[in-house]
Amino acid sequence: GTERGISEPTPNFSACFGAAFLTLHPTRYADLLAEKMEKHDAHAWLVNTGWSGGSYGVGERMSIKTTRSCIDSILDGTAAQAEFANDEIFGFEVPVSLPGVDGHLLNPRNAWDNKDSYDQTAKKLAGMFAKNFEQFSGMGSTDYTKFG
Repeated sequence: GTERGISEPTPNFSACFGAAFLTLHPTRYADLLAEKMEKHDAHAWLVNTGWSGGSYGVGERMSIKTTRSCIDSILDGTAAQAEFANDEIFGFEVPVSLPGVDGHLLNPRNAWDNKDSYDQTAKKLAGMFAKNFEQFSGMGSTDYTKFG
């Protein structure tokens, strides 16, 4: 987090944002989500409402205006019609442009002045995600570790 007194945020992984309250294994909830999304032809969007433009102390939080523009584009369908680029480290697709959003903010790498620093930080975070997911290897009906 980035609470007061924290000089370097520490990633915290919690299955489904509430591991202490889950009665089933986290992969079962992932399976249920995938089933519901497929059944109802639903789509999921990740919206960065956190930090952009550099590591803590260099970058800044995403503005409410930018966040609202991203959400508006999702809700009115313009985001689904956008051109996308693939994020090489995390593998998800990122819109190249959205109405009302500064284009360099959509792809986090473009928002950082120091691209090498971004690459190192992103690879470190991706490694932390992969390590965290090792605990779920082979559990549930789908091995989610195979997705990177």
